[in-house]
Amino acid sequence: MPRHNRMYQGKREKIEHPFRLLGKTLKIIYQENMLATIFAFLFLIIYAACPTLATYKISEIIDTSYDMYVTGSTDYSAINNVLLIMGGLYLATIISSYLYQLLLVRISQKALDRIRKKIFTHMESLPISYFDKRTTGEIMSLYTNDVDTLRQMASQAIPATVSAFVTFVAVIASMFILSWALALITVVFIVGMTFIIKFISAKSSKNFQKRQKSLSEIDGFVQEMTNGQKVIKVFNHEETSISEFKKINEELEEANFKANFYAIILFPALGNLGNINYAITAMLGSFLAIYRPDLVSLGDIASFLLLNKSFIQPINMIAQQITYVFQGLAGSKRIFDLLEEQSEDDNGYVTLVNVKKDKNGKLIETDEQTDMWAWKNPHHPDGENLTELKGDIQFFNVDFSYVPGRLVLKHINIYANPGQKIAFVGATGAGKTTITNLINRFYDIADGKIRYDGININKICKKDLRHSLAIVLQDTSLFSGTIEENIKYGNDNATHEQVVAAAKLANADGFIKNLPDGYNTVIRAGDGANISQGQAQLISIARAAIMDPPVLILDEATSSIDTYTESLIQTGMDKLMKGRTTFAIAHRLSTVQNSDAIMVLEQGEIIERGNHESLLKEKGMYYQLYTGGLELD
Repeated sequence: MPRHNRMYQGKREKIEHPFRLLGKTLKIIYQENMLATIFAFLFLIIYAACPTLATYKISEIIDTSYDMYVTGSTDYSAINNVLLIMGGLYLATIISSYLYQLLLVRISQKALDRIRKKIFTHMESLPISYFDKRTTGEIMSLYTNDVDTLRQMASQAIPATVSAFVTFVAVIASMFILSWALALITVVFIVGMTFIIKFISAKSSKNFQKRQKSLSEIDGFVQEMTNGQKVIKVFNHEETSISEFKKINEELEEANFKANFYAIILFPALGNLGNINYAITAMLGSFLAIYRPDLVSLGDIASFLLLNKSFIQPINMIAQQITYVFQGLAGSKRIFDLLEEQSEDDNGYVTLVNVKKDKNGKLIETDEQTDMWAWKNPHHPDGENLTELKGDIQFFNVDFSYVPGRLVLKHINIYANPGQKIAFVGATGAGKTTITNLINRFYDIADGKIRYDGININKICKKDLRHSLAIVLQDTSLFSGTIEENIKYGNDNATHEQVVAAAKLANADGFIKNLPDGYNTVIRAGDGANISQGQAQLISIARAAIMDPPVLILDEATSSIDTYTESLIQTGMDKLMKGRTTFAIAHRLSTVQNSDAIMVLEQGEIIERGNHESLLKEKGMYYQLYTGGLELD
């Protein structure tokens, strides 16, 4: 089995600078809760600074106690005052800890809710081509793995890093107040630590981005293999699938190893530098306390060494949390990549409106729900801005390519009058489905014109264009919910009676009534696993029928249905197609024999056209297909 779709990965991925990415990430997390964020980080600063200030006060207790010992004083008021201040500082630490954590939990959860909505909303605006290039698992990974790394970053890593930084600043300031000479030693070590952090951070950030990308690939592969288990077993592809999985898994392992290796070595490197700094400070402090007591007292030395030890703690904390920060940045990079994907372009200005006819037969726009529709063109040169929707579709010398320079369709000319049935026949890859994708503007043509009721479809708003079309695909897509809700997907305003009528038209009413809950039977998520594939197809046909569109597209609509079921729906399908312009793609030639025109395609070109009888007389490809001389791939 070929490795899952990676064709879009040929383009080298841009590695974004960590600080720029961090700024964008902080903005999307905190910007819309700015007031709560300010208070949260204010309490966080209090929480981080108070213990350091309490440690600083220890020098006063030691020096005051030493003076009392020397003088023989029994006045403890000064010590009591310092103890009260320290108690107040620790109480403030407890209260601020509770408040900042409460606020940050609320902020992070609201931010994640907002980010998921942004992802989903933007995803719905993307063109079909985006989803053609990515597996379902890769897209799902954005909502799970990548968003979860942001949660961890917003609720844990960023607050812990800020707390460590505030503690670090408070400790350094206290050190300089106690002894500038000893503090300078610490500054030298800080410079060395900065270079180490910068070097390791750059390596770690790049590898965490690769790790998240590999994680999405393995999600996509597993999802694809899970869906295709029957095919894998039938064709004995277990070993090949395992081999492919091992290959992707090894890539993830390598990316994981490199990402975590650089993050992990940061902790011992900084810790050892801190221990060296502590030893040197202790020796020099002892020397100054003995020989230069005018520069530093015993209390200062005691507080300084405690601060020196606590100075290492925030750096170690940063080293520990930097892993989660880079994981979050890697996740946010992938999220931003999606959010920065260009939405589907729509420059159309012709809209679809309800109309009725006055006594003179002239079309009048109305807000009422009528059975008549018209194209409203505000820029019509003749001032007649309403054109009745009939379903007249014409292709004029149309060329199309998915990749520039590689034409998939060449010089396509089609004339489908209202109510006609146009069929496409040809081998897989001949361009049949591509033609129907151009009608609903899933893709835009490279050259030529497509007109709908005489209007260039590029001028029609895509939403309105697609509202005038109904499509039944070979692969059915049913959604979690009742059968009635799935049929009403084609018309949210439909009544129960209209749902039943559409089901009867598709000959789905019989099997639906035999289900335990009838139209209220709940279909499981995905492909409707609790009903047969043929039944699912009947529901999708009913969904198209309830739209009551002037144009109908049937893309291998009966290929998943057995012969008996096909015979049941054929009459209903004929009724559904009556009066509608229909484009039908089918491998079974029996389903297209009654077409007004049959187009035979080969390598993106129409090589034969005509009705069933005329094509048989030509004795070309269609004749060979019909008589068994050729078989469709």
